[in-house]
Amino acid sequence: MDAFTAGLLQRIRATESDLTRARESGDEFLVDVEQAELDDLRRLAAEHGVEVTPVGS
Repeated sequence: MDAFTAGLLQRIRATESDLTRARESGDEFLVDVEQAELDDLRRLAAEHGVEVTPVGS
C-alpha cells in the first residue's frame, strides 16, 4: 500500500470516528461538517480506485 492510500484510509477512519462522536454529542452542525468531509474523502478514494471497507467489516 502506498503512502497516498494509507493516508487517505487513515483520514477516512478518523473522520468516521469524529462523525460518530459528533452524532453521540448531538452537535448537528459538527455532524454536517464531518459528513461532508467523509463524503469528500470517499469520493477522492473512488476517483483513485481506493477500496474503502465499511465500518465494522
